[in-house]
Amino acid sequence: MSRNPVFREGIQIYLIEGHGFPAYCYTLLLLAPLEFLTLFLPSLDPQTWIGPANLFKLTSVVTLVLVVYFCLRITNQEFAPWRFLPSKRWLQQEGVTIPRMVLAQFALLGLHGLLFILIASPLLIWAGAIARASAASMLFTLFFILFYAVTCGAWGLAAVTLWERRMENREVFVRSFFFSVVFLSALLYLPLNPIAFLLSRLGETEMAPLLLWRWQWSAPLVHFLFDFFLLGSGLALYRWALGREVTV
Repeated sequence: MSRNPVFREGIQIYLIEGHGFPAYCYTLLLLAPLEFLTLFLPSLDPQTWIGPANLFKLTSVVTLVLVVYFCLRITNQEFAPWRFLPSKRWLQQEGVTIPRMVLAQFALLGLHGLLFILIASPLLIWAGAIARASAASMLFTLFFILFYAVTCGAWGLAAVTLWERRMENREVFVRSFFFSVVFLSALLYLPLNPIAFLLSRLGETEMAPLLLWRWQWSAPLVHFLFDFFLLGSGLALYRWALGREVTV
């Protein structure tokens, strides 16, 4: 991977030059005060969000939203967009093949997701220890957030390739996509919503199954089928957009 010029460009811009650091700092600056306020503000009811009993749940949900949002913005190249070479130049002039382009971009996406997890994990583990969450719950939360960051990030890659020279279009698209997945998905079927599903897993409560075509589909199965559909369709759209750049 170190020989892949697209991957090296991402490392140079985001990590060496530091253009990715604002996203990491924003995540920490938003997450840490909220966690401390949740812990130390008085609670009138132990079943409310405020207080140590639900500290891990609230921290997990906020981390999920922040990591997915900033991964979408990073893959959409909203931080230092002038520093990136256009996809058409990579494919037509620099001799980079589409598979190498896809591999490099997803490796960068996974790296960003891991960095976000690394930044948030001390706060998540601390909140889990206070709330007496199990180690399995903590590990599930970390993997779930990373998986969702990669899944949604695929659509950020598709957006930056489809509207490479139209910054406003792709900014509107990724924010609309984020809002639909994180919030509006609950209107279609509650277990599709990542926040509701994560809270269900952490609270060890069962969600209502889906009755479709006279078959009963369990909520976890439907949720992860939907996730893999999102990931696959985002990857397919990104791959198609790259192919269009080669032929244009």
